[in-house]
Amino acid sequence: MMHSDFPFPPLQALWSMRERVTEALTHDGFTYKYDISLPVERIYQLMTDMRQHLGNRARSVVGYGHVGDGNLHLNITSSARDPALLASIEPFVYEWTARFHGSISAEHGLGLKKRNYIYYSKSRPAVALMGNIKTLLDPKASTTWHC
Repeated sequence: MMHSDFPFPPLQALWSMRERVTEALTHDGFTYKYDISLPVERIYQLMTDMRQHLGNRARSVVGYGHVGDGNLHLNITSSARDPALLASIEPFVYEWTARFHGSISAEHGLGLKKRNYIYYSKSRPAVALMGNIKTLLDPKASTTWHC
């Protein structure tokens, strides 16, 4: 739903702000992005724990998403791409998510970047089953993007 579809102006304004978060973060430097799901009561705790874990190594730790269903877009910014910062974020974010029974992949899917981290939130038999289902539904892998 586009923000212009809301008949109530305050909802339009709220949705407009949510849509602009990503754009605003680009002005803060390089952004590390995570799309995870968590029990709703843990969402804010991840951001505070991540801020504490990273200290002043990150410019900002921002979360937004669908709080009602536990989907969180976690964004961490720094002045530039920083391998040391990334090493502090990962696997911390995945371990933290697993500890609180979340999933490292929410609405945007697993993708190539997270394929090696799926075992933080899914068992090997579950991953194998998902692969088998994908093969049954898409035997030629025509819906898989190859980068």
